[in-house]
Amino acid sequence: MTPSDVDVAVELDTLISQLSLEEKVALLTGRDFWSTVPIERIGLRSMTLSDGPSGVRGPVWSELSPSLNLPSATALSASFDPDMAYRYGRVAAAEARRKGVDVVLGPTINIHRSPLGGRHFECFSEDPRLTADLAAFYVNGLQDAGVGATPKHYIANDFESDRFNVDVEVSERALREVYLLAFERSIVESHAWMVMSAYNSINGATATENDLLATPLCTEWGFDGVVVSDWTAVRSVASANAEQHLAMPGPHGAWGDALVAAVRAGEVEEAMVDSKVRRMLLLAQRVGALGEAGPQQFEAEDGVAFIRAAAAEGMVLLENRGELPWDGAAPASIAVLGSNADQARTQGGGSATVVPEHVVSPLAGIAEAFPDAAVTYAVGALNQVGLAGLPADSLTNPATGGAGVRITFRDADGAELAHEDRLATDFVWFGGDAPIAASRVVEAAFTLTPGADAEIELGCAVTGHARLWIDGDLRVDEQLVPDGEDLGAALLSPRVAAVPVSLRAGVPVEVRFDVDLGVRDDALAGALAFTLGSRPRQGAPEALIAEAVAAAAAAEVAVVVVGTNSQVESEGFDRDSLALPGHQDALVEAVAAANPRTVVIVNAGSPVVMPWRDKVAAVLLGWFGGQEFGHALTDVLTGAVEPGGRLPTTWPAVEADVPVIDVTPRDGRVVYEEGIHVGYKAWLRAGVEPAYWLGHGQGYTTFAIGDLAVEGPVTLAAPASASLTVTNTGDRAGKHVVLLFAERAETAIERPARWLVGHAVVRLEPGETGTVEMPIDARALAHWDGAWAYEAGDFTVRAGATAADLPLAATVTLEA
Repeated sequence: MTPSDVDVAVELDTLISQLSLEEKVALLTGRDFWSTVPIERIGLRSMTLSDGPSGVRGPVWSELSPSLNLPSATALSASFDPDMAYRYGRVAAAEARRKGVDVVLGPTINIHRSPLGGRHFECFSEDPRLTADLAAFYVNGLQDAGVGATPKHYIANDFESDRFNVDVEVSERALREVYLLAFERSIVESHAWMVMSAYNSINGATATENDLLATPLCTEWGFDGVVVSDWTAVRSVASANAEQHLAMPGPHGAWGDALVAAVRAGEVEEAMVDSKVRRMLLLAQRVGALGEAGPQQFEAEDGVAFIRAAAAEGMVLLENRGELPWDGAAPASIAVLGSNADQARTQGGGSATVVPEHVVSPLAGIAEAFPDAAVTYAVGALNQVGLAGLPADSLTNPATGGAGVRITFRDADGAELAHEDRLATDFVWFGGDAPIAASRVVEAAFTLTPGADAEIELGCAVTGHARLWIDGDLRVDEQLVPDGEDLGAALLSPRVAAVPVSLRAGVPVEVRFDVDLGVRDDALAGALAFTLGSRPRQGAPEALIAEAVAAAAAAEVAVVVVGTNSQVESEGFDRDSLALPGHQDALVEAVAAANPRTVVIVNAGSPVVMPWRDKVAAVLLGWFGGQEFGHALTDVLTGAVEPGGRLPTTWPAVEADVPVIDVTPRDGRVVYEEGIHVGYKAWLRAGVEPAYWLGHGQGYTTFAIGDLAVEGPVTLAAPASASLTVTNTGDRAGKHVVLLFAERAETAIERPARWLVGHAVVRLEPGETGTVEMPIDARALAHWDGAWAYEAGDFTVRAGATAADLPLAATVTLEA
């Protein structure tokens, strides 16, 4: 410890000595859903934590408090650019400060083990080194601005099914080499101030009580920050004897009074409580919540402009048969097709959700970018599961006469506790001041005045006894019970009840709703979510496709936007298929047959199978592109910017080919039988060709690489350095991503066929040549055998653009 570290430790110990046991425990159990307990007499204010990681929601989940909606983590990782990850963290830090947030609950750095994982979109990559590189810079971007980062979820939380109860069985070697690496880098190199423990168990012990919290996290890596639980993950006082430091949400839970009693009974040492409090006070000092320093001030870039640039930087041009970019004569007519073209998905579902102030859809972006073109739209295939909120401009609040909805909270006797006037019909109360826990019934009322004739289903999505009146008629009276026992899924993905309604333009419809919440005593009794909304009536899919085909045939080019929906990619459940939902595949096939200049935009956060990919002019992967998705898309279509992304995860041609896909617990367990062979490593071992390897992606120019050389051996003290040249052989500036893999054919241990040891981004003008250098350190060549072990000798390194396209080779030597 340095003298300054000693001074800090003495100062914190002095403060701890002034606290009662009850105050200490209160500090470790949270004040409410999102904040910690203040203790003003020692100069400690409350700290606010907030969901991220693709935006910062703040303590209130409401359209009245909008947030920047950044592109998904898969879009960020597709950039392969640590500088972009740093800027991303910096923008999130500025948003956090704007919302009074001290710690962002991100980045999510679990591994893309299976493409069926429900939060795949929220994580970075199938490769641990790429994940680690980007995570470290994301953490730096946040914390250099004085806002805490929280790498999550520690550990092996790579799927959603039965996540509260499932036990993940995984070898120590796979843990170290695959699942822990990104956490290690975030701690050892970037010194993350907080880590979130997961819901699941690992090898028989829940994450909040697991020995992995001590070793390697706190001992081996020297983590001096706070381990916060995922919300409600702490289930017993026993976890207080582990390196679990903050149990959220508060003030009730497994700790509180029970922990005070356990200390007094000698079941938990007070010294263990003190060590946790010391970490909390150090966190407070770091974020400016202790003493008079206050939060750090810093300059931030324009968040909306960054979102637009980052979305384009992550877009992956999967196929291009001479169609893009449209940088010459603009198309005279464009048929824009697909449900996601108008109702774009800009983010995944669950706790990562933020409420943006605006969203630019692909349809709006194209209409704006091509003002002289005849732009037509047809839905082609419905892709809505569940209810979409009603348009804000069609709602009238019956209490105020202004825009919006009146929400009323009532107790068991029917007395009004509070009310809110809102401007949307999607509602989540997960923190804030609304009296959810005290309410028995919550009501909503509004007048809907449609702008056009429509045949829809109007309904509600909620957990509880729901009733819905339309023009005074009781149309829904149903007890809606969630599927499964996952409290988060019950809150954020409730069941739907809807009825057919015929709307006429300008004719008002009176809507009234209430939900009886019953008597609740679970950990989320103070939380509530419901949607009052609509979905199109399911008509004949052939008619919708025929309408789209007619539009495509009459246009010079067709842009089909396909993708997933909120019931496919979300926290709380895993996917059951990699196929596009609904009739979207049939739509693309039909449109491509009608117009050879068909460009398909894939609006998904994780892999989908695309049986039509060889039949269209271009395929552009837009991911969940954030609120500026439509603008970023047209920047790429017109060639104003490069499609800067390369796949951070291998994509299959057919689902049956995926070598590691199982996310279904059996007898309460998911066994990671593949060990270290995850992602492209599993594909290489299986000998199966995917649709696209990790690293795949095209730009608008061409590159040649050569002259791979390695300088120096690798030792424990110093890395070797691999270098190569990259030349832009095309006629416009562009970006190239170089990947460097290691192999060892003759080895005494089991190894992957190859594994990523380096990557670099190079941007060059036409005809320009640049040199790329990538270090190869000893850990990149190490394996875990109870400790890090190093098999001395020669390794082959290969360089190229993907995990399979590796034209250059050289030898590097690892010295004993």
